[in-house]
Amino acid sequence: MPILYNELDRTFHLQTNKTSYVMQVVNDGYLAHIYWGKKVRQTRIPTTLRYRDRGFSPNPNKEDRAFSLDTLPQELPAYGNTDFRNPAIQLVCEDGSRITDFRYTSHQITEGKPKLDGLPATYVEESNEAETVTITLTDKTIDVDVHLQYTIYPALDVLTRSVQIVNKGNEAVSISKIASMNIDIRDTKFEMINLPGAHVRERDIERLPIRRGTQSVSSRRGSSSHHQNPFIALVRPDTTEETGEAYGFSFVYSGNFDATVEVDQTMMTRVNMGINSFDFSWLLEHGESFQTPEVVMIYSGNGIGDMSRTYHTLYRERLCRGDYRDKERPILINNWEATYFDFNEQSILDIAEKAKQTGIELFVLDDGWFGKRDDDTSSLGDWIVDTNKLPNGLASLAEEVRKKEMQFGLWFEPEMVSPDSELYRTHPDWCIHVPNRRRSESRNQLVLDFSREDVCKEITKRISAILESAPISYVKWDMNRNITEMGSALLPKHRQKEMAHRYMLGLYAVMEELTTKFPNILFESCSGGGGRFDPGMLYYMPQTWTSDNTDAISRLRIQYGTSLVYPVSSMAAHVSVVPNHQVGRVTPLQTRGDVAMDGNLGYELDVTKLTDDELDIISQQVSLYKSIRKTVQFGDLYRLVNPFEEQNYGTIHVNKDKSEAVFIYVHVLAEANGPFHSVKLAGLDPNKDYQIIETGEVYGGDELMHMGLNVPYPEEDFTSILWRLKEHA
Repeated sequence: MPILYNELDRTFHLQTNKTSYVMQVVNDGYLAHIYWGKKVRQTRIPTTLRYRDRGFSPNPNKEDRAFSLDTLPQELPAYGNTDFRNPAIQLVCEDGSRITDFRYTSHQITEGKPKLDGLPATYVEESNEAETVTITLTDKTIDVDVHLQYTIYPALDVLTRSVQIVNKGNEAVSISKIASMNIDIRDTKFEMINLPGAHVRERDIERLPIRRGTQSVSSRRGSSSHHQNPFIALVRPDTTEETGEAYGFSFVYSGNFDATVEVDQTMMTRVNMGINSFDFSWLLEHGESFQTPEVVMIYSGNGIGDMSRTYHTLYRERLCRGDYRDKERPILINNWEATYFDFNEQSILDIAEKAKQTGIELFVLDDGWFGKRDDDTSSLGDWIVDTNKLPNGLASLAEEVRKKEMQFGLWFEPEMVSPDSELYRTHPDWCIHVPNRRRSESRNQLVLDFSREDVCKEITKRISAILESAPISYVKWDMNRNITEMGSALLPKHRQKEMAHRYMLGLYAVMEELTTKFPNILFESCSGGGGRFDPGMLYYMPQTWTSDNTDAISRLRIQYGTSLVYPVSSMAAHVSVVPNHQVGRVTPLQTRGDVAMDGNLGYELDVTKLTDDELDIISQQVSLYKSIRKTVQFGDLYRLVNPFEEQNYGTIHVNKDKSEAVFIYVHVLAEANGPFHSVKLAGLDPNKDYQIIETGEVYGGDELMHMGLNVPYPEEDFTSILWRLKEHA
C-alpha cells in the first residue's frame, strides 16, 4: 500500500516510487512532520524527533518543559498556543478569542482522489492511480474539525495537499487564515526560487539563499498576477537542472495567494502556502464547511529539470481536461497586432486567405468585433456583433473562414464591463465597487462582480448565445485589469472580506459551465498575456497566452521561466511583425519562428503586407511545425542553456520512446572574434544513434549528451537553429 499507518508509533508513511513523506502523532494528538525526500523502506520514528527545554518557548504541558509547539515541526500550526511562528490556521470565535488547539482524532485511507467542491484540482481517471489519507484534527473547545487531505500519485512521484474546515459547534467562527499546506523542515541549507515579473515581462527566475526571518511571495490583485506566480521551490545551493535536491510548491488557484518561507530560532524552515490572509475572512455558521484549494508538492533528487518534467506530466495529463487535453494544438493566426480595432469583414477575410495559403489552421478574431468597440473605451459586456464592421454577422464570417479550410476563433473579456456600455447603464451595481468611493478604472473598464449569482448567470447566457450563433472552435478568454475597491453590493458588511474568494468561486463556476457546455471548443486563458498563468486556469483552459510581449528575444526568458512549472502544451507563442510592437527590436523571421515553435506556434501579424519570400518562410515554418508539434507539445522538455545566466538559450524536446527530438538554440548577440559554442544535449538514449536531419550528421546519444553538439558560429545578432534528431538505424 502506498500509504502506511503504524498504530504502534502512530506514524503515517506516504510512499511514491521514489519519495517518502512521513508524519507522526505526538504528545496527545499533535501532528508532527518527520520527513520528506528520497524514498526510505521504513522509519524508526522514536529516534528522529528530539526535544529540549528552550528559553522563551512555552510549554503546553508545564510538567514537560522540553516540549513546545514553538520548536515542533508541524503539519497544521496555529498561532498563540505556544507557537510564535507563521501559522497555517487562525480562527476568530464569537467571543473574539483567536486561540485554537487542534489534535488528532481520526484518519481515513481511501483509494483514488476526491474532488474539491467548486475548485480546480488534479484528478484521477482510474482509482488505482492515487491514494488519499484524510487526517482529522479537532478543537474540542469550539467543536471544529480540520480535515487534512494528502493524496499521492505513486507512479508520478506527486503529493497534493488541501484542507477542509467543518464547524460542528453551536457558535459561528470566522476564518482569518487557512493555508492549504504547511511543512517544517529541520534544515536551512536552501535557496528559494520564485517567478517575479510584470506585464510583458512575466516569470523571471529569481534564486536567492533563504535567511533567518520571513521571505514571501504573494498577490493582492484579485488574480495570481504578472508580478508573482503561485509557485516557489526550495533547492540546495549546488542543485542544477540535472542534479541535486529540489522541493516544489505549486498552488492550484487563480486569485490572491501567499507563499511564505520562515527560518526560525532553531534553524528550522517553515513553508506554508494558501489563500492570502490579507483582506480575507470567511464566516462559518453551524454545520458549514470551507474547502481550500490544493497545493501540488514535488520532491526531486535529480535536479530542477526533473521537478519541472514531473509538473509538466501531471498538469498536462491530470489537471488539464477536455477534448483538447491530448490533442495537438492548431497553428493559429490572430489579427490583434495586424489590425488592432481597425478592421472590417473584408480585411479579416483577406488575412485569412493569405494565412490559409501558408497552411495555418485557425483564424482568431480578437478585440473589437462587438458593440461599438472602435477603441478600448466602450462596449465590454455588450456581446452583440458590430454590424458596421461585420455587416453579414459573425456566423457568416465564420463560415467564410471555414470555407478556406480553417477553423474560426473569437476573443472575449467576460469578466469586464465598460462604463460606456448598455450593460453598465442598466446594471451599474453589477461591478465590483464600494459605496461612496471612486470606481477606479483601468484600461477604461471595471470588473464585474462574479461573487453574484445573477451576474454569473447573465454573462454565461450572453457568452453562450454567441458561441451557439456561429461555428466557433476556439475562445481566447482575456482579463485586462486587476481588482480595486474590492466590495460587493449583495454581501453584508460582515462578509465583505469573503469577496475576493467568492469572486474566484463564481468565475470557476462560469468556466465550468461554459467549458462543459462547449466541449469541442479550445479555450485559451489570457490576462494581458500571462497575468493569470496558473494551474487553476489550466484546469478549465488547457493553454494560456504566455505574454503580450511577442518579441522573440524577450520571449526566451519568459518561456524559460514559465517552463519551470508549466508544460509546453500550455504555452501559446506567436510570431509577430518587426520592429516589434513592444520593444522595437528587429529579429530575423527564422528566429521568431524558431522561438515560437518552442511552444504552441501561432502568428500575430498582417500577412497581406508580407513579401512572397516572407510568406514562403512562414509556409516552411508551418509545415515544419506540423511535423514536430507532437514531440514539442507532448514530449519531455530539457532546458539546456539558461538565458538568465548567459546571453544564449537552448532547449530540447524528446518524445516518449526517445526516437525523435527537437533541439532549439538561439544565439542572442554576435561577438567580434568570439568563441565557438557547443551544447550538451539531454534526455536522449545513450545507446541509440541519432541523425540530425538538417545536416545529415549522425552521432551517438552518449556523444551528444556527454561531449556536446557544435552549434553554428554566429555571424550576426539574433540567430537561431532548429534541428530535428531522429533515431538512426
